[in-house]
Amino acid sequence: MKPLRSLLLVGLALGGTLLSAASQYDFYICANINRNYVIGSTIVTTNGVFQRTDAGEWQHLGYNDTGLTAVAFDPRDRNVMYTSALNGLWRTLDGGQTWRMSNGWDMTEGREVAVDPNAPDHVYLAITDGIAVSTDRGQTIARKENGLPARGKYTETIKVDRTRAGRVLAGCEVGIFLTEDGADTWHCVYPTKETVNDIQQSPHDPKVWLAATQSAGALISRDGGLTWTRFDGVPTERALYNITFDVTNPQRFAIGSWAHGVLTTEDGGRTWTNRNAGLPENPRVWRVGVDPSGRLYASVFKETLFYSDDFGRTWQPDALEGSLVNFFVMLPKVSR
Repeated sequence: MKPLRSLLLVGLALGGTLLSAASQYDFYICANINRNYVIGSTIVTTNGVFQRTDAGEWQHLGYNDTGLTAVAFDPRDRNVMYTSALNGLWRTLDGGQTWRMSNGWDMTEGREVAVDPNAPDHVYLAITDGIAVSTDRGQTIARKENGLPARGKYTETIKVDRTRAGRVLAGCEVGIFLTEDGADTWHCVYPTKETVNDIQQSPHDPKVWLAATQSAGALISRDGGLTWTRFDGVPTERALYNITFDVTNPQRFAIGSWAHGVLTTEDGGRTWTNRNAGLPENPRVWRVGVDPSGRLYASVFKETLFYSDDFGRTWQPDALEGSLVNFFVMLPKVSR
């Protein structure tokens, strides 16, 4: 087994006691904190990447950007960071001190960015009119869309399979697409009528994947993303914005939805429960996430980031009043 792959499997695939040791992991979000801000306002806002410190505070990293949607790190060097943003793909080599944009004017509106853990020079960018890939650590980037439909290639989410280099799943406007050759070719593994909003690989079993969609409910794959089944008990008439695993319990998943708030399961998806008690009335939930300790978070539009230590049964407001979180990511701690 390659050393790099070994590190990732230790950091992502193990459950139980190891994953409950929160001090061994770093937890990041991408968020906008801009309540009452309008264009031209003199109000100073802070937006972008934040890291949860050991003291439980949110520390801002990198540049201030209201259009930042996701962040990814080079597993060999945590100082190498990529962000997807309104104007494309940004890269830093020095831990956020300096940044450069990788793309040209014709490749903008980045929705998500992902790094291949087994080929970390390869960076994948989901954009509103397709998919782009860098093979040189973000120095250059080019579109790689062979097999995507001419219409409907809007891509909201992109995730790399941690078990094999070049294997990537993308959530597009008309379905879930898979490549097994580093984006040289794509093919549809699950068609939808509207956008696939989120795809996640299980931290416990890499063959298990989840997806949240605009109008096809929530989906699960148990064969590495080749085939998909819709969960019973999850609404399909309104958009589901994202879905997440609990890293401390392989049976726990959570969904964030604008119309339905927070939905959770604790039996692997057989039954689902609405967990909005304690949140603002009719919460419009933008994203949910789970940290290394199993704490569940819900970003509520025009409110704040809420957290729950009992998987949604009770909620408490976090410190980020007026925030909107776009992305959650957890990584094994590294020595700097």
